[in-house]
Amino acid sequence: MSAGTQLLFRDDAYQKSTTATVIAVEDNKVQLDRTLFYPTGGGQPGDRGTLTGADGQVYAVIDTRKGDVPDSILHVLAEGAAVPAVGTALTAAIDWDYRHRLMRLHTCLHLLCAVVPGSVTGGQISDGKARLDFDVPGDSLDKEEITTKLNGLIAAGHAVETRWITDEELAAKPELVRTMSVKPPTGAGRIRLLDIVGVDLQPCGGTHIRNTAEIGPITVTKIENKGRQNRRINIAFAG
Repeated sequence: MSAGTQLLFRDDAYQKSTTATVIAVEDNKVQLDRTLFYPTGGGQPGDRGTLTGADGQVYAVIDTRKGDVPDSILHVLAEGAAVPAVGTALTAAIDWDYRHRLMRLHTCLHLLCAVVPGSVTGGQISDGKARLDFDVPGDSLDKEEITTKLNGLIAAGHAVETRWITDEELAAKPELVRTMSVKPPTGAGRIRLLDIVGVDLQPCGGTHIRNTAEIGPITVTKIENKGRQNRRINIAFAG
């Protein structure tokens, strides 16, 4: 695939559609010059949606992945589906309801980091539920207590903001990185921070809502023992 793509979702996770031009095609993968589609990464699934040509031809995007070139985003179509030609002007639209559910859950996992002490050893988000693994003793976690604390932070309506710091600033504050196995990418000169004001601050490149109240009620469905000190906390939308 060719050069990078302008990543519009980094600046506005609420933008639902945009005009774009096809800059590369490989098999069933389409690269655009600009996109709203978030690629699979950081435990968050890739976006799905549609690419629509000026002639009304609709191409269904079933997944979005990172390409080999930094900031290159591949829009994956179904195997054997028609693909637009390089140079085609399109309207790219994400499946907003799906994306919004992922954004709500992703933001809630940041709140979970604020509630549970200990380093994060893994995580995953899917449609309607998510989980984080923590390096903590098993007897230190209570499902009902965590549920109550999470919903308290959600209902409090904390602002959610993004900002950037330099590689050097992050190196001077290693405590900002909560994940043990995955470190934020460095070398580009700056790192994106997700700031739930007054609650949690850590590097993150994912998509998030603007206020914790938008998450809605959450429940901790179960806490699993995944090793001597590895505990998996599963959450889901309540109701």
